[in-house]
Amino acid sequence: MFEIFFLVLFSLSKRLLLFLNFVWALKRKKRCLSLNEETKKPRNGKKIIAQKKNNNIELLIMPFKTKLTELCGIEHPIVQGGMHYVGYPSLAAQVSNAGGLGIITALTIAQPPRGAEALRDAIRECRRLTDKPFGVNITLLPVGVPPDYEGIVRVIIEEGVKIVETAGRSPAAVIKPLKKAGIIVIHKCVAIRHALSAAKAGADMISMDGFDCGGHPGEEDVGNWVLLAKAGSVLRQHSIPFIASGGCATGTQLAAALSLGAEGMNMGTRFMATREAPIHANIKKALVEADERSTTHIFRTVNNTERVYKNAQAMKVREIESEHPGDFSKIYHLVKGELYRKSFQETGDTENSVWSCGQSIGLIDDVKSCKELITDIVNEAENTIRGRLSSMLVHRSRY
Repeated sequence: MFEIFFLVLFSLSKRLLLFLNFVWALKRKKRCLSLNEETKKPRNGKKIIAQKKNNNIELLIMPFKTKLTELCGIEHPIVQGGMHYVGYPSLAAQVSNAGGLGIITALTIAQPPRGAEALRDAIRECRRLTDKPFGVNITLLPVGVPPDYEGIVRVIIEEGVKIVETAGRSPAAVIKPLKKAGIIVIHKCVAIRHALSAAKAGADMISMDGFDCGGHPGEEDVGNWVLLAKAGSVLRQHSIPFIASGGCATGTQLAAALSLGAEGMNMGTRFMATREAPIHANIKKALVEADERSTTHIFRTVNNTERVYKNAQAMKVREIESEHPGDFSKIYHLVKGELYRKSFQETGDTENSVWSCGQSIGLIDDVKSCKELITDIVNEAENTIRGRLSSMLVHRSRY
């Protein structure tokens, strides 16, 4: 008799637990949906969430806090990477004013005849336009006439720049004086082994650049879905923080990058399609009208691969490369930097030069301000994490 009684009691208890779990799950889902519905418009680039408490509405500001935001003293974990003929002080300052980290591109500005002194002027101009943190990009790539890297580094130190983004080849030579001056260094690279080497040389953070990126993706051909997961495993073991770079343009991507172990996200191409980007309106129009198939690679045969906009000029370069592999002299007249500059700064001709852009070109639907862009991305990332992902969690009881 007692055995039957205990069996019945056990069965009822088990059913009661299952019922309570079901009710708890429904309440959790309802709460997540309620929070999403009550999300208010952003103020000053921060998310304002209305939460009911004691029959009152309590406003909570919910920005992200990561190692990137703490290291650089910025509000949102978003970096505007260096971009040739785009990364001028006007854009960098507006990105920083919007809570991200704006970056001036040194090699675009430190051109003859003034060289590094022109960069000094640009740094001072940026400082007049924003009181928020900003940085300078130094890209280390093989070129015909080597830039005055020593002069660039000297000006950066003398002007008190706090953050530098390095990219391209080994940054060891420039990291040493930068770190001696107490400057934060974020090195952009395309391979885990390069990240480990850069960190060993003194880099504070890594920007992992997947094959999706615009510009030079290296010769590894590894996309971000694998590269970031690998970085999240290997770099974490060495306590090396990193951010995601390459093909980044949306808040859902920021949420995914954070879940893969990244501390934030670097964007280049997406910032080209902003109202403050100092490039011709025709280029911005081309970015909006393009899709994810609108890029191609050149310089494959000279081991300096570059992802560019797929236009007539780029296809002509590819054709010549296939006929004369490894002979840069055959294509030089088509890829001169001056053609790039004129397209962006003067003519707006999207077809007569080769210009860099990433596969994120397929995720660009409009041209908005830097502030609107960053706010939308952060809000979308938060809604993804708090809403969609949280609602998928199911409470599991242990018996």
